[in-house]
Amino acid sequence: QVQLVESGGGLVQAGDSLRLSCVVSGRTFSSYFMGWFRQAPGKEREFVAAITWNAGSTYYADSVKGRFTISRDNAKNTMYLQMNSLKPEDTAGYYCARRGDGNNYYASHRSYDYWGRGTQVTVSS
Repeated sequence: QVQLVESGGGLVQAGDSLRLSCVVSGRTFSSYFMGWFRQAPGKEREFVAAITWNAGSTYYADSVKGRFTISRDNAKNTMYLQMNSLKPEDTAGYYCARRGDGNNYYASHRSYDYWGRGTQVTVSS
């Protein structure tokens, strides 16, 4: 059974930084494309960033490009999201996810088959 556990969220001020972590159980982490999504109250879950199995390619939503950096350490079964220059509009629950088999569109939450329970990020102005 695959389990994903996020950590690192918190309450920060605008302009601050946070680093989220996602630890994945199971021996297949290094084989999978992974992503980060976020969801604010009353809004749909939205794509934030994604990374290929070997970190050879990364993808970002326009709203976070240049501020957020996704990375992974396959030896530790862990994925990260470094968030700099945080804005109040970044406030949301942040979720890591594993993309299922098949080369499905990375920015669609429907392409992902395993999800963590999320970690809350709140940015005050």
